[in-house]
Amino acid sequence: MSAFVSIQNLSKTYEGGFEALKNVSLDIAEGEILALLGPNGAGKTTLISTICGIVTPTSGSVTVGGFDIEKDFRQTRTMIGLVPQEITLEPFETVWNTTRFSRGLFGFGRDDAHIEKVLRSLSLWDKKDSPIRTLSGGMKRRVLIAKALSHEPRVLFLDEPTAGVDVELRKDMWNVVRELREDGVTIILTTHYIEEAEEIADRVGVINGGEILLVEDKDVLMQKLGEKRMAIELQAPCEVVPDSLAAYNLVRSDDGLKLTYTYDTKGDRTGITALLADLSAAGLVLKDLQTSQSSLEEIFVNLVRDEA
Repeated sequence: MSAFVSIQNLSKTYEGGFEALKNVSLDIAEGEILALLGPNGAGKTTLISTICGIVTPTSGSVTVGGFDIEKDFRQTRTMIGLVPQEITLEPFETVWNTTRFSRGLFGFGRDDAHIEKVLRSLSLWDKKDSPIRTLSGGMKRRVLIAKALSHEPRVLFLDEPTAGVDVELRKDMWNVVRELREDGVTIILTTHYIEEAEEIADRVGVINGGEILLVEDKDVLMQKLGEKRMAIELQAPCEVVPDSLAAYNLVRSDDGLKLTYTYDTKGDRTGITALLADLSAAGLVLKDLQTSQSSLEEIFVNLVRDEA
Protein backbone atom coordinates (compact mmCIF):
# COMPACT_ATOMS: atom_id res chain seq x y z
CA MET A 1 0.00 0.00 0.00
CA SER A 2 1.19 3.52 -0.78
CA ALA A 3 1.69 6.12 1.93
CA PHE A 4 -1.35 8.32 2.49
CA VAL A 5 0.25 10.32 5.28
CA SER A 6 3.95 11.07 4.79
CA ILE A 7 5.99 12.81 7.51
CA GLN A 8 9.53 13.84 6.63
CA ASN A 9 12.11 15.23 9.09
CA LEU A 10 9.44 16.94 11.18
CA SER A 11 10.60 19.04 14.14
CA LYS A 12 8.87 21.39 16.54
CA THR A 13 10.74 23.67 18.96
CA TYR A 14 8.72 25.98 21.20
CA GLU A 15 9.81 29.33 22.58
CA GLY A 16 12.27 28.69 25.37
CA GLY A 17 13.99 25.93 23.41
CA PHE A 18 11.82 22.92 24.28
CA GLU A 19 11.99 20.35 21.46
CA ALA A 20 8.63 18.60 21.31
CA LEU A 21 9.45 16.78 18.05
CA LYS A 22 12.91 15.86 16.82
CA ASN A 23 13.36 15.02 13.15
CA VAL A 24 10.38 12.65 12.95
CA SER A 25 9.92 10.68 9.72
CA LEU A 26 7.02 8.28 9.24
CA ASP A 27 4.91 6.94 6.37
CA ILE A 28 1.39 5.70 7.09
CA ALA A 29 -0.37 3.62 4.46
CA GLU A 30 -3.89 4.17 3.23
CA GLY A 31 -6.36 2.06 5.16
CA GLU A 32 -4.05 1.00 7.98
CA ILE A 33 -4.40 1.44 11.72
CA LEU A 34 -1.28 2.78 13.41
CA ALA A 35 -1.12 2.84 17.20
CA LEU A 36 1.23 5.47 18.58
CA LEU A 37 2.44 4.62 22.07
CA GLY A 38 4.45 6.77 24.43
CA PRO A 39 4.47 8.15 27.98
CA ASN A 40 2.98 11.53 28.87
CA GLY A 41 4.99 14.33 27.26
CA ALA A 42 6.47 12.02 24.62
CA GLY A 43 5.25 14.17 21.69
CA LYS A 44 2.17 12.20 20.61
CA THR A 45 -0.31 15.07 20.78
CA THR A 46 2.16 17.55 19.27
CA LEU A 47 2.68 15.22 16.32
CA ILE A 48 -1.06 14.81 15.75
CA SER A 49 -1.70 18.55 16.18
CA THR A 50 0.99 19.37 13.64
CA ILE A 51 -0.42 17.01 11.01
CA CYS A 52 -3.89 18.47 11.60
CA GLY A 53 -2.63 22.02 11.08
CA ILE A 54 -3.18 23.12 14.69
CA VAL A 55 0.53 23.45 15.47
CA THR A 56 3.01 24.97 13.00
CA PRO A 57 6.16 22.87 12.56
CA THR A 58 9.61 24.39 12.97
CA SER A 59 10.99 22.33 10.09
CA GLY A 60 10.16 19.34 7.94
CA SER A 61 7.10 18.52 5.87
CA VAL A 62 3.87 16.54 6.02
CA THR A 63 1.65 15.49 3.13
CA VAL A 64 -1.82 13.97 3.32
CA GLY A 65 -3.15 12.34 0.18
CA GLY A 66 -0.32 14.02 -1.73
CA PHE A 67 -1.18 17.53 -0.46
CA ASP A 68 1.13 19.57 1.76
CA ILE A 69 -0.44 20.48 5.13
CA GLU A 70 0.85 24.07 4.92
CA LYS A 71 0.66 24.90 1.21
CA ASP A 72 -2.59 23.01 0.64
CA PHE A 73 -4.24 23.57 3.99
CA ARG A 74 -7.85 23.49 2.78
CA GLN A 75 -7.45 20.23 0.88
CA THR A 76 -5.67 18.43 3.72
CA ARG A 77 -7.95 19.68 6.46
CA THR A 78 -11.09 18.39 4.73
CA MET A 79 -9.51 14.93 4.56
CA ILE A 80 -8.73 14.82 8.29
CA GLY A 81 -10.95 14.04 11.26
CA LEU A 82 -9.64 14.63 14.78
CA VAL A 83 -10.94 13.33 18.09
CA PRO A 84 -9.01 15.37 20.70
CA GLN A 85 -8.27 14.40 24.28
CA GLU A 86 -10.16 17.34 25.76
CA ILE A 87 -13.96 17.46 25.61
CA THR A 88 -14.78 20.87 24.11
CA LEU A 89 -18.45 20.99 23.15
CA GLU A 90 -21.19 23.64 23.27
CA PRO A 91 -23.16 22.54 26.36
CA PHE A 92 -26.54 23.99 25.33
CA GLU A 93 -26.57 22.63 21.76
CA THR A 94 -28.12 19.29 20.82
CA VAL A 95 -26.19 16.24 19.66
CA TRP A 96 -27.81 16.43 16.21
CA ASN A 97 -27.04 20.10 15.61
CA THR A 98 -23.51 19.77 16.98
CA THR A 99 -22.68 16.95 14.57
CA ARG A 100 -24.43 18.50 11.55
CA PHE A 101 -22.81 21.90 12.16
CA SER A 102 -19.38 20.30 12.23
CA ARG A 103 -19.96 18.87 8.74
CA GLY A 104 -20.82 22.34 7.47
CA LEU A 105 -17.62 23.80 8.91
CA PHE A 106 -15.65 21.73 6.42
CA GLY A 107 -17.66 23.02 3.49
CA PHE A 108 -19.74 19.89 2.95
CA GLY A 109 -23.40 20.07 2.04
CA ARG A 110 -26.19 18.86 4.25
CA ASP A 111 -26.49 15.07 4.44
CA ASP A 112 -28.89 14.02 7.17
CA ALA A 113 -28.66 10.36 6.15
CA HIS A 114 -24.92 10.34 6.81
CA ILE A 115 -25.29 12.12 10.15
CA GLU A 116 -27.94 9.58 11.17
CA LYS A 117 -25.65 6.72 10.19
CA VAL A 118 -22.80 8.13 12.27
CA LEU A 119 -25.00 8.71 15.33
CA ARG A 120 -26.50 5.24 15.11
CA SER A 121 -23.06 3.61 14.80
CA LEU A 122 -22.03 5.32 18.05
CA SER A 123 -25.29 4.51 19.88
CA LEU A 124 -26.20 8.21 19.95
CA TRP A 125 -29.38 8.16 17.89
CA ASP A 126 -31.69 8.11 20.90
CA LYS A 127 -29.77 11.13 22.28
CA LYS A 128 -29.89 13.17 19.07
CA ASP A 129 -32.20 15.83 20.54
CA SER A 130 -30.51 15.94 23.94
CA PRO A 131 -28.45 19.00 24.93
CA ILE A 132 -24.77 18.20 25.35
CA ARG A 133 -24.85 19.31 28.99
CA THR A 134 -27.20 16.45 29.88
CA LEU A 135 -24.86 13.73 28.61
CA SER A 136 -22.42 11.62 30.60
CA GLY A 137 -18.70 11.95 30.00
CA GLY A 138 -18.69 8.79 27.90
CA MET A 139 -21.55 10.06 25.74
CA LYS A 140 -19.76 13.36 25.22
CA ARG A 141 -16.75 11.38 24.03
CA ARG A 142 -19.01 9.68 21.49
CA VAL A 143 -20.18 13.09 20.26
CA LEU A 144 -16.55 14.11 19.68
CA ILE A 145 -16.12 11.05 17.47
CA ALA A 146 -19.37 11.81 15.64
CA LYS A 147 -18.15 15.36 14.93
CA ALA A 148 -14.87 13.98 13.57
CA LEU A 149 -16.73 11.60 11.25
CA SER A 150 -19.37 14.08 10.12
CA HIS A 151 -17.45 15.18 7.00
CA GLU A 152 -16.37 11.66 5.96
CA PRO A 153 -12.61 12.06 6.51
CA ARG A 154 -10.03 9.84 4.83
CA VAL A 155 -7.68 10.11 7.82
CA LEU A 156 -8.92 9.84 11.40
CA PHE A 157 -6.83 10.79 14.42
CA LEU A 158 -7.92 9.41 17.78
CA ASP A 159 -6.00 11.07 20.61
CA GLU A 160 -6.64 8.97 23.72
CA PRO A 161 -10.24 8.35 22.58
CA THR A 162 -11.19 5.89 25.32
CA ALA A 163 -9.76 7.74 28.31
CA GLY A 164 -12.30 7.57 31.11
CA VAL A 165 -15.00 5.71 29.19
CA ASP A 166 -16.70 2.43 29.99
CA VAL A 167 -15.93 -0.94 28.48
CA GLU A 168 -19.12 -1.01 26.38
CA LEU A 169 -18.32 2.31 24.73
CA ARG A 170 -14.77 1.18 24.10
CA LYS A 171 -16.01 -1.88 22.23
CA ASP A 172 -18.47 0.24 20.23
CA MET A 173 -15.69 2.59 19.17
CA TRP A 174 -13.38 -0.17 18.06
CA ASN A 175 -16.17 -1.70 16.00
CA VAL A 176 -16.60 1.67 14.28
CA VAL A 177 -12.83 1.86 13.73
CA ARG A 178 -12.79 -1.56 12.08
CA GLU A 179 -15.64 -0.57 9.76
CA LEU A 180 -13.80 2.62 8.80
CA ARG A 181 -10.67 0.67 7.96
CA GLU A 182 -12.72 -1.59 5.70
CA ASP A 183 -13.78 1.58 3.88
CA GLY A 184 -10.12 2.54 3.37
CA VAL A 185 -9.88 5.18 6.10
CA THR A 186 -6.39 5.61 7.57
CA ILE A 187 -6.50 5.65 11.38
CA ILE A 188 -3.84 6.88 13.80
CA LEU A 189 -4.55 6.46 17.47
CA THR A 190 -2.72 7.22 20.66
CA THR A 191 -3.67 5.21 23.68
CA HIS A 192 -2.60 4.31 27.19
CA TYR A 193 -4.63 1.11 26.96
CA ILE A 194 -1.92 -0.95 25.33
CA GLU A 195 -4.15 -4.02 25.11
CA GLU A 196 -6.27 -2.05 22.63
CA ALA A 197 -3.28 -1.38 20.40
CA GLU A 198 -2.38 -5.03 20.68
CA GLU A 199 -5.87 -6.04 19.55
CA ILE A 200 -6.66 -3.55 16.79
CA ALA A 201 -3.49 -2.01 15.32
CA ASP A 202 -1.72 -3.13 12.15
CA ARG A 203 1.50 -1.39 13.14
CA VAL A 204 2.80 0.06 16.38
CA GLY A 205 4.96 3.15 16.72
CA VAL A 206 6.76 4.04 19.93
CA ILE A 207 7.59 7.69 20.57
CA ASN A 208 9.55 9.11 23.51
CA GLY A 209 11.25 12.45 24.03
CA GLY A 210 9.91 13.71 20.69
CA GLU A 211 11.63 10.93 18.74
CA ILE A 212 10.24 7.84 17.05
CA LEU A 213 12.02 4.87 18.63
CA LEU A 214 10.56 2.37 16.19
CA VAL A 215 7.63 1.63 13.91
CA GLU A 216 6.97 -2.02 13.31
CA ASP A 217 4.28 -4.45 12.28
CA LYS A 218 2.63 -5.45 15.54
CA ASP A 219 3.15 -9.19 15.16
CA VAL A 220 6.73 -8.77 13.93
CA LEU A 221 7.50 -6.43 16.84
CA MET A 222 6.27 -8.91 19.39
CA GLN A 223 8.25 -11.69 17.77
CA LYS A 224 11.44 -9.64 17.45
CA LEU A 225 11.43 -8.05 20.87
CA GLY A 226 9.26 -10.41 22.85
CA GLU A 227 10.34 -13.08 25.25
CA LYS A 228 8.71 -16.33 26.15
CA ARG A 229 8.47 -17.66 29.66
CA MET A 230 8.08 -21.25 30.71
CA ALA A 231 6.55 -21.83 34.13
CA ILE A 232 7.72 -25.15 35.56
CA GLU A 233 5.46 -26.48 38.30
CA LEU A 234 7.12 -29.02 40.56
CA GLN A 235 5.68 -32.01 42.42
CA ALA A 236 7.51 -31.00 45.58
CA PRO A 237 9.04 -27.68 46.60
CA CYS A 238 12.76 -27.05 46.21
CA GLU A 239 14.50 -25.01 48.88
CA VAL A 240 17.06 -23.54 46.47
CA VAL A 241 17.79 -23.82 42.76
CA PRO A 242 20.48 -26.48 42.34
CA ASP A 243 23.90 -25.22 41.23
CA SER A 244 23.71 -27.50 38.20
CA LEU A 245 20.85 -25.32 36.89
CA ALA A 246 22.55 -21.96 37.47
CA ALA A 247 23.17 -21.38 33.75
CA TYR A 248 19.42 -21.21 33.08
CA ASN A 249 18.84 -18.22 35.41
CA LEU A 250 15.70 -19.80 36.80
CA VAL A 251 13.49 -17.71 39.05
CA ARG A 252 12.14 -19.62 42.07
CA SER A 253 8.71 -18.79 43.51
CA ASP A 254 8.42 -18.04 47.23
CA ASP A 255 6.88 -21.42 47.99
CA GLY A 256 9.48 -23.26 45.89
CA LEU A 257 6.82 -25.01 43.82
CA LYS A 258 7.46 -23.10 40.61
CA LEU A 259 10.51 -22.24 38.53
CA THR A 260 10.33 -19.72 35.69
CA TYR A 261 12.59 -19.95 32.65
CA THR A 262 12.83 -17.01 30.22
CA TYR A 263 14.16 -17.55 26.71
CA ASP A 264 14.63 -15.56 23.52
CA THR A 265 12.08 -16.21 20.78
CA LYS A 266 14.67 -15.22 18.14
CA GLY A 267 17.21 -17.84 19.17
CA ASP A 268 17.83 -20.93 17.08
CA ARG A 269 17.82 -22.98 20.27
CA THR A 270 15.56 -22.35 23.22
CA GLY A 271 17.49 -24.57 25.62
CA ILE A 272 14.28 -26.20 26.79
CA THR A 273 15.30 -29.76 25.92
CA ALA A 274 18.57 -29.44 27.83
CA LEU A 275 16.80 -27.75 30.75
CA LEU A 276 14.27 -30.57 31.11
CA ALA A 277 17.05 -33.14 31.08
CA ASP A 278 19.03 -31.21 33.69
CA LEU A 279 15.95 -30.79 35.88
CA SER A 280 15.48 -34.54 35.88
CA ALA A 281 19.16 -35.11 36.63
CA ALA A 282 18.89 -32.71 39.58
CA GLY A 283 16.10 -34.83 41.02
CA LEU A 284 13.28 -32.34 40.43
CA VAL A 285 9.98 -33.93 39.38
CA LEU A 286 7.75 -31.90 37.06
CA LYS A 287 4.02 -31.55 37.64
CA ASP A 288 3.11 -29.18 34.81
CA LEU A 289 4.57 -26.82 32.17
CA GLN A 290 3.08 -23.59 30.82
CA THR A 291 4.49 -21.07 28.34
CA SER A 292 3.47 -17.43 27.85
CA GLN A 293 4.48 -14.67 25.43
CA SER A 294 5.49 -11.25 26.73
CA SER A 295 2.81 -8.64 26.12
CA LEU A 296 3.04 -5.50 24.03
CA GLU A 297 2.92 -3.52 27.28
CA GLU A 298 6.05 -5.23 28.59
CA ILE A 299 7.83 -4.58 25.29
CA PHE A 300 6.80 -0.92 25.38
CA VAL A 301 7.94 -0.42 28.98
CA ASN A 302 11.29 -2.04 28.26
CA LEU A 303 11.84 0.14 25.16
CA VAL A 304 11.10 3.38 27.02
CA ARG A 305 13.23 2.29 29.96
CA ASP A 306 16.17 1.53 27.66
CA GLU A 307 15.94 5.03 26.13
CA ALA A 308 15.67 6.82 29.47
